[in-house]
Amino acid sequence: MATPHAELHVHLEGTVLPSRLLRLARRNGQTLPADTVEGIAALYTFTDFSHFLDVWNLTTNCLRTAEDFREITLDYAAQAAGHGARYVEAIFSPAERVIRGVPFEDLFEGYCTGAAEALDAHGVAVRLTPDLFWTADPDLAEETARWAVRYADRGIVGLGIGGDEARADPSAYARAFAIAREGGLAVVPHAGEVTGPALVREVVEVLHPRRIRHGIGAAGDPALVGELRARGIGLDICPTSNVRTGAVGDVDAVPLAVLADAGVAVSIGTDDPAMFGTDLGREHAIAAAHGITPERLWADALRTCAAEPALVAEMVGW
Repeated sequence: MATPHAELHVHLEGTVLPSRLLRLARRNGQTLPADTVEGIAALYTFTDFSHFLDVWNLTTNCLRTAEDFREITLDYAAQAAGHGARYVEAIFSPAERVIRGVPFEDLFEGYCTGAAEALDAHGVAVRLTPDLFWTADPDLAEETARWAVRYADRGIVGLGIGGDEARADPSAYARAFAIAREGGLAVVPHAGEVTGPALVREVVEVLHPRRIRHGIGAAGDPALVGELRARGIGLDICPTSNVRTGAVGDVDAVPLAVLADAGVAVSIGTDDPAMFGTDLGREHAIAAAHGITPERLWADALRTCAAEPALVAEMVGW
């Protein structure tokens, strides 16, 4: 029997295919700079990480209602199941939507309902890890953390943060992550995606993460890599994403094998598959080309995922 796949790094807003995005925009009265599938696809030709963030903010604003969030969660569960996924730890970004007038309750109800329905509908256990963003007001970040804790019994298992790493200040969000940790949630921030080891080290020391999303910048500091291994901090590696945002020149430059061979737990993710033109099958093929087996990826996922212990115990037998 084939080894099951786990995906620990995928932004649900970045899974929305151009055809679905157009329907959502029309349904919600949102204007996009293109009104065809081809035009939306052209928007996804990124020049650098900053350009990607600009397009991200433009397109994700089309998501407005609880039903939108439920639908895209189920859509991606179906896609992931088609590539052998049994467990998906998905990301969504509530604070950005709240700033634009979407109630917290609609966000959490929609995503959590979709996650709950995914197992029966597609055979995929979906858990959720909402993301803050690096320039968010700390009070908004703390409110987001409290909402995440409130939904811990509805599939929320962690809290993360991402966005513009050049403006990252982990200490500004220490309280938000303390709220999450006190509420039983894992800490899963982004760091070292387009920057070097300094931010990864700061995140480790200030936020005490379970995993770091991306983290490839750590590869430039062997002592830091050793610390990640010793602390059992996993890294979510997204090769195609790293190429598409300009973090690396090509997939051969992603330090996946370097990190794995050093004993760091690694996972493979699509990050924003609709925007980056990839899927979980392609990312696993890249991992295989780096010498990383499905068995290794599944074992590392079991070690570092944020799922509740009962589900992890069940996953061992899959």
